[in-house]
Amino acid sequence: MSVQEMIAALAQAGRTPKETILRSVKETGKKPIGCFPIYLPEEIIYASGLLPVGMWGGQTAMTEVDRYIQGFCCSIMRANMELALRGAYRFLEAIVIPTYCDSMKSILANWTVAMEEPRVLTYTVLQNRASSGSLDFILHQNEKLRAQLGELTGRAVTDGDIEKAFQVYEDYRAAMRRFVALVKDYPASLNPTARHLILKAAWFMDKAAYTRQLTELMDALAGEPKETLRGPKVVVTGLMMEPVKLLDVFTENGFTVVADDLAHESRQFRTLSRTTGGVMEQIACRMIDLKGDTFFYEEDKSKGQRLIQTVRDEKADGVVVCMFKFCDPEEFDYPVYKKELTDAGVPMLYIEVDQQMDSVEQIRTRIQSFAEMLGT
Repeated sequence: MSVQEMIAALAQAGRTPKETILRSVKETGKKPIGCFPIYLPEEIIYASGLLPVGMWGGQTAMTEVDRYIQGFCCSIMRANMELALRGAYRFLEAIVIPTYCDSMKSILANWTVAMEEPRVLTYTVLQNRASSGSLDFILHQNEKLRAQLGELTGRAVTDGDIEKAFQVYEDYRAAMRRFVALVKDYPASLNPTARHLILKAAWFMDKAAYTRQLTELMDALAGEPKETLRGPKVVVTGLMMEPVKLLDVFTENGFTVVADDLAHESRQFRTLSRTTGGVMEQIACRMIDLKGDTFFYEEDKSKGQRLIQTVRDEKADGVVVCMFKFCDPEEFDYPVYKKELTDAGVPMLYIEVDQQMDSVEQIRTRIQSFAEMLGT
């Protein structure tokens, strides 16, 4: 298989979530369990013999959801609830819903009222991770999830199971870090659209199988001549960079995403795991050690300085802020890091996005203008 065929295969896997999940189920024999955004200890789910799959919304007509979720909730949450009400998730064994924002709390409260299946497992998120009891609280939630999964599957999840799963995820995270660093050497092949879809595919595949496929692609790319980088080099931040037609506009205008600070992408794997303590403590500390994230309380907000440093490290031309409409945690932090970026002289493009947006033409004009302003 050629490099371009490998890229196309992974991109197609990211473009067609349900088909990819069902193929993964067939290949692995595992039952799928849905994982709501933003972060969950997926290793524990994987260790239980289930297939964790991401639930990050999608483009769909909203005909049922208004009975349960307000119109001013983020489109990812609304799309998830809409699809669930239509029965699109009945093939899932269960769904895990964490409580990162008010919209998730609303969905959690309404889910069992609206439908009986799939079954919902709850996960309470700790916001202040600097408190003295934060580690104990996260460990308690992880053990609670472990027990729920044992009840669901009818088999206990052992420490040995979790240690094996943790290593699978460590290999996956290392591969993802290698991949995002490789993009600037192959900006044409790994354009913004391809980059996003390849990363997105990981949410719908068995992590061990995905890591093998991604590593094969990266090894094949390493044997190809490096591509000339033309056009603006940007760092992207936000919850998620979708819909795909938005990415197509960046691709058409020659942009290269040299790094990202997206909850859907690099925030999932950029934090290195601790090498001390037991495996359950290592998993819990990954949540404690994640810095510069808008969905966690952080007294000395580090997101702005992290973005500035990333721009300098990657020699980027600017920052693109993809602000999901009605995503309160992201919106609250924006004025803080906007000032820091402005004071540092970092050019910035702010675009408000929604998964259900019908047209990107107005945004297209702004993206084109930003490219001209950067003068690359």
